[in-house]
Amino acid sequence: MASPPDPRGVPGGAAPLRVAVAGLGFGEQVHLPALSACPLTEPVALWHPRPERLAKACSASGLPGFTDFDALLADPSIDALVIATPPGPRFELAKAAIAAGKHVLLEKPVALNAEQGQELQRLALGAGVCVGVDFEYRAVPLFQQLAALLHQGAIGTPWLVKLDWLMGSRADPGRPWSWYSQRSEGGGVLGALGTHAFDTLHWLVGPTRQLSATCSTAIAERPLPSGKGPGPEPGSAPVDAEDIALVQGELETSRGQSVPAQISLASVTRPGRGYWIELYGSEGSLVLGSSNQSDYVHGFQLWQARAGEGLQLVEPDPLLAFERTWVDGRVAPVQRILHGWATAVREGKPLVPGLTEAVLSQACCDLALRSARDGLRLRP
Repeated sequence: MASPPDPRGVPGGAAPLRVAVAGLGFGEQVHLPALSACPLTEPVALWHPRPERLAKACSASGLPGFTDFDALLADPSIDALVIATPPGPRFELAKAAIAAGKHVLLEKPVALNAEQGQELQRLALGAGVCVGVDFEYRAVPLFQQLAALLHQGAIGTPWLVKLDWLMGSRADPGRPWSWYSQRSEGGGVLGALGTHAFDTLHWLVGPTRQLSATCSTAIAERPLPSGKGPGPEPGSAPVDAEDIALVQGELETSRGQSVPAQISLASVTRPGRGYWIELYGSEGSLVLGSSNQSDYVHGFQLWQARAGEGLQLVEPDPLLAFERTWVDGRVAPVQRILHGWATAVREGKPLVPGLTEAVLSQACCDLALRSARDGLRLRP
């Protein structure tokens, strides 16, 4: 009689997926508590290239740490990785993890361009591992309620979509220079917000068919944390990543209808309007928004207007509510994404959102930068 399969990380398994977290910013603040709270996952290790940073996180969490990524991948007690590093190293780390047979959950952008995302897709298919992507807005209750209303035909035939995401997080010129300031490292508002914005529109309405964009950098120089740098002023460095992006596009519904879309993204609009998405159609409109910039989950409200009527507040569906309210509201939707990822691993099924969705979103960000540079209207 054949021995039973290891239940960890295989289809039908009952034991939690043993997950290491690579990256200690968002990874430590959000993924680590989300992994601990999810019944299908268990955080078992941390990775960071800087020993002093790793030691601090290990002391706080009680988890073992690795500075050697190859040693982490060679550990048979680790089934999977959450890769929440800055975008620059993410592609190579994900490639190595997939080659080692580890399941992966990636922060977005998953890579520096869509071509790298497509390569990860090919590698994951060949290795038979599950790669998910943390598009957590798909897991936020009022976004899910909005999607359900659209599916039910609440606005009839879609006519126009407008998404404004205007934040003030980088409006202070004294905020230090970092990888976010560098386009070559995946910095800029398109990588931070645009990847989410395009994925949300593709989920709610349909894929982007063409777009044109204008991008700009309002704060062209920032101080270096070290106080020394190559910029025109001592201790500063130039910024070449966009902090404002304006996109005009066309989405295509499942029925083949073209829907114009307008997307405004900024990280330097102080105090900023926050996140607002408006959908207008033949039978009415839906508006979802929040001005809460300290927490991008708490504070959202949803309104609906039927034909000939004004906007009315929609009561949240209790069936979609989070089981727990966290001080950091980001933890709850990430926990939902992790639950879906671990379930997909157990069942041996592909995950949505995964690399297919991430590649399309990244392709739109890539095209927006190219359109802004060349003044062209482009198709993915």
